[in-house]
Amino acid sequence: SAIIGALVALSIIALVLSLVRVEDVMLPPTVKYGMVFDAGSSHTSLFVYEWDADKENNTGVVSQILSCDVQGQGISSYANNPPEAGNSLRECLDKALKAVPAEKHREVPVYLGATAGMRLLREQNSSAAEQVLAEVAKTIQEYPVAFKGARILMGEEEGAYGWITINYLLDSFTKYSPKAHTWVRPEAANIFGALDLGGASTQITFMPEGSVMSQNEASEFTLYGYTYNIYTHSYLCYGQNEMLKRLAKELIAFSPSTRVHHPCYPKGYNETISLSSFRASPCTDRSDPRLPLGDTNVTLEGRGNVSGCLAALRKLFNFSACGQSQDCTFDGVYQPPLRGQFIAFSAFYYNFKFLNLTEGQPLAVVREAIEGLCTRSWEDLSSSYPKDSPKRLPKYCANANYILTLLLDAYKFNETSWNNIFFQMKAGSADVGWTLGYMLNLTNMIPAEAPARVKGHRPSLWAAAITFIVLTLVLGLAALLL
Repeated sequence: SAIIGALVALSIIALVLSLVRVEDVMLPPTVKYGMVFDAGSSHTSLFVYEWDADKENNTGVVSQILSCDVQGQGISSYANNPPEAGNSLRECLDKALKAVPAEKHREVPVYLGATAGMRLLREQNSSAAEQVLAEVAKTIQEYPVAFKGARILMGEEEGAYGWITINYLLDSFTKYSPKAHTWVRPEAANIFGALDLGGASTQITFMPEGSVMSQNEASEFTLYGYTYNIYTHSYLCYGQNEMLKRLAKELIAFSPSTRVHHPCYPKGYNETISLSSFRASPCTDRSDPRLPLGDTNVTLEGRGNVSGCLAALRKLFNFSACGQSQDCTFDGVYQPPLRGQFIAFSAFYYNFKFLNLTEGQPLAVVREAIEGLCTRSWEDLSSSYPKDSPKRLPKYCANANYILTLLLDAYKFNETSWNNIFFQMKAGSADVGWTLGYMLNLTNMIPAEAPARVKGHRPSLWAAAITFIVLTLVLGLAALLL
């Protein structure tokens, strides 16, 4: 019995020691969430992102968990009814909150960034722009989130954040190393340029060989511990929708009749517009003595003339303003020599997707595809693409030729560097655009959280104690039987 008592005492002591001896145990880092509204000129989208609170080199490793397209047009279209701009966001906000744990809702930062459509509205009617922003802010503030503001982005911000998104998604900044079990900077990282074409503006952004000579087009970012100096410029009124309006205005101005030949529209397609529509945008609302006064209706008659279309589009650019300068695009805007590969997204991508062109097609093949599209009649196009929007379908010829003019004549890509352009809208599971880059950059302003620590018992001590107790009981039982 003395032996049994001693064994029991030893087992109790071992159990107590196992409970006393503790060590730190690392818990997984908490997950943070963020939401960004992309309020573009033609539509609005909401993106929801998440990242670990324990950041990598002071920058969050962000991933997209939801995207939602807001029904209707862009918020700038609600200038005459601002409350509806706010109401249009509700459906996507409801979906976004379902994607985030309820206990996290009130700490989720929500941002709304408005782009070229609102920049134009601000130029035309600043009070209306302020009212629209106030209404969308009012709606978001009704939800249990940490609203951080609604503002109009500068064009250069839009271009720079799009550049960040692309290089983040393509692992140019950082890449996970299974061997090192951490995120590392790729050796000889391939930094991509960004080409963005929206409804009201277009942006070009890349990292030049040397320094950017003009401070107006220079931006600097620190991401994952490294600093990047980039060139970026935004061209307001050179988005595809505003381009089409400017093209129509120029064609009408040079025609003495109310029936005007449109070289970019398909043969057999007619569109009637009012001259008053040109006053709806600062891009076309300029006093032009060539245009008749009043609200005269004009009919645009498609001709499907490729060479005529290209010639008309070139007149929208002021190439002579650059003189003999090689570091100049058009309208006297400075641009250093192109460098590296580029991702062309938004309207660049959607127009080339319609042409059914695969990646890496030579420029000659692209030109042939565009010419084939432009020579098709409206009857042929509308019967071949019955599901496509009847408003968008007749514009593809003009858009495609405009893209060629912009990339080749303005940005100065050539037969060789054309192969460095990749048309795509997604990378991995995330959308290409400015919003992810915006959120990624903002994580530099959010303090990193150290991984939480809790006191935990060492598993080996627990196992030893339990084994010792079981052996003690077995020996005690054997002793009693003997």
